Amino acid sequence: MQNLEERTLAFAIRVRKFVRGLPKITANYEDGKQVIRSSGSVGANYIEANEKLGPKDLGYRMKIARKEAKETVYWLKVISGSNEFEKDKLKENDYLIDEAEQLQRILSAIINKLQ
Repeated sequence: MQNLEERTLAFAIRVRKFVRGLPKITANYEDGKQVIRSSGSVGANYIEANEKLGPKDLGYRMKIARKEAKETVYWLKVISGSNEFEKDKLKENDYLIDEAEQLQRILSAIINKLQ
């Protein structure tokens, strides 16, 4: 089983590969930058949380990671709503949305345990 650090890294990489294959239009360029940024921030903040300065810092970083996962879902939905995808591209978008939502739930469970 993959640990969460590896899983968030794999997720960020997969989002980048997905964005690379989007049609080259201005909206996708801008939305792609946003989704790349937020998807990478999920794992980056999770790593920072594990290097916590104290219990408050741990909770704070986990909440930021969860927020970034939520933001990633938003941008993926914007991208899917503004593009007409072939079946395989739509399937990948749906997979990424599901993965971001799963990461949100995992991070929420960790946050709830901390409280």
